[in-house]
Amino acid sequence: MDSTASNTCTRQVVAADASIGSRQVFATRVAFLVTGIGVSIWAPLVPFAKSRLGVGDATLGLLILCLGAGSVISMPLCHQIIKRVGPRAVILLGVSMMSLALPLLAFEATVPSMAVSLLLFGAAVGLLDVSINVHALLVEKGAGRALMSGFHGLFSVGGIAGSVLGSGLLSVGVTPLVVACTVSAGVVALTAISAKALIPSSMRADGGGGFALPHGSVVAMGLVGLCVFLVEGAMLDWSALFLTVTKSFPERLAGLGYTGFAIAMAVGRLLGDALSRRAKPALIVAIGGICGAAGIVLALFAPSGAFAIAGFLLTGAGCANIVPVLFSAVGSQKAMEPGAAVAALTTMGYAGALAGPAAIGFVSHAVGLRVAFSLLAGLLVLAALVGWILFKDSSVHRTQTH
Repeated sequence: MDSTASNTCTRQVVAADASIGSRQVFATRVAFLVTGIGVSIWAPLVPFAKSRLGVGDATLGLLILCLGAGSVISMPLCHQIIKRVGPRAVILLGVSMMSLALPLLAFEATVPSMAVSLLLFGAAVGLLDVSINVHALLVEKGAGRALMSGFHGLFSVGGIAGSVLGSGLLSVGVTPLVVACTVSAGVVALTAISAKALIPSSMRADGGGGFALPHGSVVAMGLVGLCVFLVEGAMLDWSALFLTVTKSFPERLAGLGYTGFAIAMAVGRLLGDALSRRAKPALIVAIGGICGAAGIVLALFAPSGAFAIAGFLLTGAGCANIVPVLFSAVGSQKAMEPGAAVAALTTMGYAGALAGPAAIGFVSHAVGLRVAFSLLAGLLVLAALVGWILFKDSSVHRTQTH
């Protein structure tokens, strides 16, 4: 990043400091919470969508590809929109799109219409992921203390809430459409409570030019993010089917697989800011990746669905703080301006959401879900190795604020 862009970014962050307080921290937490709720409700809806459409794993994989494609298309554009109108407007746009898409995902009965709905849903997720993380960087710097893991912890709390609510309502006979509409209304209501405290359009996230290809340390961060996002996407899109197909788990309870994963992610992230004061980023990423891989291996060889869910818990605990470490490091690296780096990191990460879950469908169709999930364990080992190399002797560190 050249000195002009760096100075511009520094001036704008400093200018935002005086306006950032507890209300902005709360609003950021709500934004992460509602994003987690909206994303996670898709997990318990997947088996019902598959049955309603009458498709196999390969076709379902192609449909899920649309979700990832929508995200990856919207992410680079999001950085440009944020520079023009600020993160608040983009967050509100993403919530609006998500609340519209969710009922469509529970209603559409043809492959083309479901593909369009998943593109819309994916685009909303992409806009939200970039905008809430840019907002989080501004708030963390302005507040003067470590907050990123806690913010991401609220995303996982939202994942728990959405998954439990969805699975619970579906298990007592509520239709998928009613479940989706209920969640959409809740997401809109929660966002309305804190919308005024979000950083307004007059505060730009950063200066500088348009979307830039990732370079320098951001490439390595993106590779780690790609691996972890792929695993998270697989948990969201395939954990329920993994339990029903390989462990003969009841369909109505299969969403508990993602619930277990999300619970562990939430607890790990809510404790992550304290952890980051005691452990270096290299250890957090390396040990987390190894633990996550071990959890998938446990799920593969588990004698029952309950033990497989325990494996998903371990995977969630391992993955919990890898992504927050990456996003805080993006805020302090010098290779790219922070806003562009956030967009690049999320785009690379969602390349995993784009190609990964779809690839799981093709591998599952060819050789089974067990082999497909074994590949996820290998990716987490790769993330651990790259993360260790990136952080152990590098000038790239997680932002430490006090």
